[in-house]
Amino acid sequence: MEKNNILRFLDVTKTFPGVRALDKVSFEIKEGEIHGLVGENGAGKSTLMNIIAGVYKKDSGTIYFKGEEVDIPNHFQANELGIRVVFQERSLVDNLSISENIFGARQPVHLLGHLDKRKLFKETKSLLTKLDIKEDPNKIVGYLPQSTKQMIEFAKALNTDNLKLLILDEPTATITENEVEIIFKILKDIVKKQKISVIYISHRLAEIFRIADRVSVLKDGHYMGTRKVSISNEDDLVKLMVGRELEEITAIKYFKEKNILEAKNLNSKKFKKINFNLRKGEILSFAGLAGAGRTEVMRAVFGIDKITEGEIYKNGKRLLINSPGTAIKNGIGYLPEDRKEQAIFLNMTVSQNIAVANINNFSGRIFVNDRRINKSSTEFRDRLNIVTPDLKRKALNLSGGNQQKVVLARWLILNPDILIVDEPTRGVDVGAKAEIYTIINNMIEQGTSVIVVSSDMQEVLNISNRIIVMWQGQITGELNIKDATEEKIFHMASGYFQK
Repeated sequence: MEKNNILRFLDVTKTFPGVRALDKVSFEIKEGEIHGLVGENGAGKSTLMNIIAGVYKKDSGTIYFKGEEVDIPNHFQANELGIRVVFQERSLVDNLSISENIFGARQPVHLLGHLDKRKLFKETKSLLTKLDIKEDPNKIVGYLPQSTKQMIEFAKALNTDNLKLLILDEPTATITENEVEIIFKILKDIVKKQKISVIYISHRLAEIFRIADRVSVLKDGHYMGTRKVSISNEDDLVKLMVGRELEEITAIKYFKEKNILEAKNLNSKKFKKINFNLRKGEILSFAGLAGAGRTEVMRAVFGIDKITEGEIYKNGKRLLINSPGTAIKNGIGYLPEDRKEQAIFLNMTVSQNIAVANINNFSGRIFVNDRRINKSSTEFRDRLNIVTPDLKRKALNLSGGNQQKVVLARWLILNPDILIVDEPTRGVDVGAKAEIYTIINNMIEQGTSVIVVSSDMQEVLNISNRIIVMWQGQITGELNIKDATEEKIFHMASGYFQK
């Protein structure tokens, strides 16, 4: 083992029932480098990191840390070695304060053993300031937006005396561009000044090329190779990840001038004077930074949140939507932003998840017709290329991309006139992303009109017919796709035209 390697995997293998998640994976991480790790959902990235974190035990192979062979039985041992992981699924406790979450069992105490609240507040405040988090350390985490929670997770990982290796799993999936810049600056500082090593897992290849020194690729549990970022490119990595080149997916020009949905002067505590229309057969995207109010508008249209003023029309007829059930009856579907907490039922099977929104049509007078559910689920598994050993597999065992396709299948069964999809490709790989775009385009061809909420600028530019931009609960502009550019969208999303 080279002296400057902090971590080395040698023939590491891990098998779960029916799946070999890792198959003799071997590569190394150098001391003081930012090492990208990429691959499609299900490639084995998270499994490998869970082994390092002490969550899973490897079946075979060897792991060396700082030149010594190690076996990490739990996360306490990982922390003792100086290894900290920021998982994609947050580990914060919602009913505790920011400072309690960051310090956990390491909260400062007086000589007599009592909690030193003043010191706890001061040290937390210092860390929050470093990350430009403008929150009171005593604030309860459950009241924070998703982007701030992710930054608190990052702060929690940095708050380690003996930090040697920091592993970040999709760290920018829910944060703003400004917060991304803050994280990147801190990562470069700690690598340069403290010689801390970083493993950076992301589906956003542009970020890998901005922040990493080298990048390793996994595919179906196999190690495919490591590249120096300075002499590689995105096409090279994509070929290693998916085994083929991906063609660019764009929105089909299928829409008509007729409006299927109109929102007139919608107001609530979180947005004001929202006016927009959705044309039949159109993909209309809502762009903006985190906290702009896009999700809140869509929740109101779907009947989750109440509007204080305004009207919603479908095909010229006014709708009184006071619940999601009412929205569904009126042909409106909604795929929410947070897949894990609000869309997928992790402990239910794939077939149950697909059927749940249309369960009445799968039921007889007394019993649910399992044969009909399995037949329909099999059809949509094949149609959407949902990768699962069988339909009885629990959804929690699927990759993020496949979970997203399961939720899309749920709405395809209902065949809504209008489908709202909030962050449809967040946390999914490039291959699954292309498949999801194809699914959305197929829905358009079959008569569904789609509203997309996305923070991914390139996604918005690729799949939209029109783009509406929001800032601080207001619509700041609208662009036809032929006139849209990243610069125009960013200006509108920053409130430029309101100043």
